[in-house]
Amino acid sequence: MIQSLNRRKSDLAKAEKQLEILSHGPFAEGELPTFQQKIATSGQFPLRPKSLEILQINVGYMCNQVCKHCHVDAGPDRKEIMTRETMSQCLEVLKSTSAHTLDLTGGAPEMNPDFRWFVEEASKIGVQDFIVRSNLTILRSNKKYHDLPEFFKKHKIHVVSSMPHWTKGKTDSQRGNGVFEQSIEALKSLNEVGYGKVGTDLKLDLVYNPSGAFLPGDQAALEADFKKALSEDFGIEFNNLFALANLPISRFLDYLIASDNYEEYMYTLVEAYNPATVANVMCTNTLSVSWDGYLYDCDFNQMLHLPVKSSIKHISDYQEGLLQDRDIAISQHCYGCTAGAGSSCQGSVS
Repeated sequence: MIQSLNRRKSDLAKAEKQLEILSHGPFAEGELPTFQQKIATSGQFPLRPKSLEILQINVGYMCNQVCKHCHVDAGPDRKEIMTRETMSQCLEVLKSTSAHTLDLTGGAPEMNPDFRWFVEEASKIGVQDFIVRSNLTILRSNKKYHDLPEFFKKHKIHVVSSMPHWTKGKTDSQRGNGVFEQSIEALKSLNEVGYGKVGTDLKLDLVYNPSGAFLPGDQAALEADFKKALSEDFGIEFNNLFALANLPISRFLDYLIASDNYEEYMYTLVEAYNPATVANVMCTNTLSVSWDGYLYDCDFNQMLHLPVKSSIKHISDYQEGLLQDRDIAISQHCYGCTAGAGSSCQGSVS
């Protein structure tokens, strides 16, 4: 308990420090426009939610990997895990919400001891799209996870998997030694039960994040390259690839500062700002639930401890009408979702 409280204090202190860096950083006052100023120029401030479509639930920060770019700061040492009580509160909300998509994330969501129970109970309620975000290696890291492809198939889970690159060197440099080979084996095991195959309804999508301080390339072109390389080299098939920009928070912000890339990256984001993306950023149709049940506009705000601007702060008090009548909390990191073609958990937004 003491260790958990100390970690939470440490996370809060880090979030406050990172928000201060994002708000002021090394820039002279007024040198970079605030995100609020930027969206105001196109009449899009305050940013407001549309109809809720996606309920994204983070079931814990525990993970079998420690990735350099991870915005969750996840790892094997993270003990924050959603309880069955909080899961039950989420299930009650799911029965009445307008959301048509349930999106489970982490850490590695599969490492929550109640993960399978939660999936089974949520499947009974029925949603249009039931997503589990997997890092792939968890499927091969321990025998108790080896049957997950069949479990996912049974419950018609839409698997969205992280895959930094189609080559071993670039993947392992971002995610750790051995990650590429385990990821390939995991993808093969998913293909074996029908995932990603033409003529099945078992969706397998991949997620690409750049390995450095630059924006992702064209999503369609990247998807074509991934499909060609993975098919030719390993016989692997998948449905879609989502290209996500790395937001300047958590470990990636630490990397930017340590490598003296922070200023240049922020200039890149601001210069690539695309007002056409603002209407479709994920915070407008998504609500994020933290492992302890608190509500955020998105998963990134969750990591910066920027709660929803509403009297409804926790899933146990959920009232959709009140939550919909709010302004969305924003800061400088939001430039990452509006640069170029835009970025969300579902890939490009324009």
